[in-house]
Amino acid sequence: MKRHSHKPTNTPVVRCAVYTRKSTEEGLEQEFNSLDAQRESGESFIASQRHEGWQCLGEHYDDGGFTGGNMDRPALKRLLADIAAGKIDCVVVYKVDRLSRSLLDFTRMMEVFEQHGVSFVSVTQQFNTASSMGRLVLNVLLSFAQFEREMISERVRDKIAASRRKGKWSGGMPLLGYTVKETKLVVDEIEAQRVRQIFEMYLEYQSLLPTVTELNRRGWTTKRWTIKKGTQRGGRLFTKNGLYALLTNVTYIGQIRYKEEVHRGEHQPIVPDELFRRAQALLQRNGHTGGRAVRNKHGALLRGLLRCGPCGCAMSHTYTAKGNRRYRYYVCGTAQQRGWSDCPSPSVPAGEIERFVVEQIKCIGQDANVLAETVRQVREQTEATIKQLDHERVGLQRQLRDDHARLHAAAAVSDHLERVTRLADSQEHVRVAERRITEIDNDLVSLRGKLVDEAEVTRALADFEKVWETLAPREQSRVLELLVERVDYDGEHGRISLTFHATGIKSLPHEFASHQEEAA
Repeated sequence: MKRHSHKPTNTPVVRCAVYTRKSTEEGLEQEFNSLDAQRESGESFIASQRHEGWQCLGEHYDDGGFTGGNMDRPALKRLLADIAAGKIDCVVVYKVDRLSRSLLDFTRMMEVFEQHGVSFVSVTQQFNTASSMGRLVLNVLLSFAQFEREMISERVRDKIAASRRKGKWSGGMPLLGYTVKETKLVVDEIEAQRVRQIFEMYLEYQSLLPTVTELNRRGWTTKRWTIKKGTQRGGRLFTKNGLYALLTNVTYIGQIRYKEEVHRGEHQPIVPDELFRRAQALLQRNGHTGGRAVRNKHGALLRGLLRCGPCGCAMSHTYTAKGNRRYRYYVCGTAQQRGWSDCPSPSVPAGEIERFVVEQIKCIGQDANVLAETVRQVREQTEATIKQLDHERVGLQRQLRDDHARLHAAAAVSDHLERVTRLADSQEHVRVAERRITEIDNDLVSLRGKLVDEAEVTRALADFEKVWETLAPREQSRVLELLVERVDYDGEHGRISLTFHATGIKSLPHEFASHQEEAA
């Protein structure tokens, strides 16, 4: 019997790429993680198809910690680029939703696959897009995958909403002033002191931009924290938007915001309600007026100093004209914006209240009790300023330790350009912080040497009465800003109170001496 021998046919090689994905980073540090399990399953399936010419490529396409709801994934981008380059014939995944949970994105990827003749295989769902039945089953499964994703998103949103309504912290970027421990906000006393100073600084400068300039000059930065991978985030210089976000964050007064809702939080507030309310009133007013940086066109002595006692809002200078005469007065910002029903203090004639304030300053030295009380208040303010500077110094020293750690980490980076960039950034942070610490040390020495006594106050105020009338309006404004921190006007009860700057009285003789030298 004659036998016929057949030559074996050459089976074409099918180059297979295994794609894996996991939505979170949890567990990826383990020796054998979810991505490894997915890849092993895919490699086993490819091995079972060896007789069809299937071969597994050595390149790994692993996306750990990336959602399937979009295509912004590094390994997926490499996979699509290699498909476009003709390096892949088949893509293997453990399950359809590992490639995508979006029907629209998946349709786009299938178009790319078909354009380059690439088939798609799901190991656990056992289908291949090379057949029409496989494509039908795939679309049905993907529709359910998208439905599941939307249901998960809704459940997450509902959980966050319920958590916020109960006043719980539900995650997000850490806040300056707090640390997160066991999903709860815990006050960081050093940072909390800085947050309060930022609010006070904004009220002092009356505008966002000058406040940002001063914050950056001091080297104060946004919240700095370390993620699970060990990478540091935040610690950047303030911007107007960043400062505005801080000043309007209700978390600082013990509340939690969810969309348009505001609920009482479980955490401790770190900013007094009155301080927060005054900042909001000023932000609202500045949205229309541009803030204190507006020029003082009409010589208003109390511009930026006069505040409405009942509502805490700054009182702005304005005027009305009747014929050739101009009548100046100060009006509460709340009353201007919302109407007189929201503020009981009426407007006050500018000349009248300016003269009253000047006369009160002149009379301080003539009453022993008032003089003693003024000295006591000035000393208290000086001591409070010293305490604030001490707090700031401690915070900057802690920041410097972090900056030096970043310097060491940057020096170990292998990429030259990245190493140089990170080193320069860290060195700049160190330089600014060290400069600010030096300024604080100088200020502390100066403040401790400027604790006033009654004799100094008497001499300073005696000079004030002699020199005041010789000053030009602009110089008078400067002297009042140097001497007085704020003037509170309670029009409803007819009361006016003055608060002096910590070192203003002691600086007054030097200011007058400079004026007399210029006049001579």
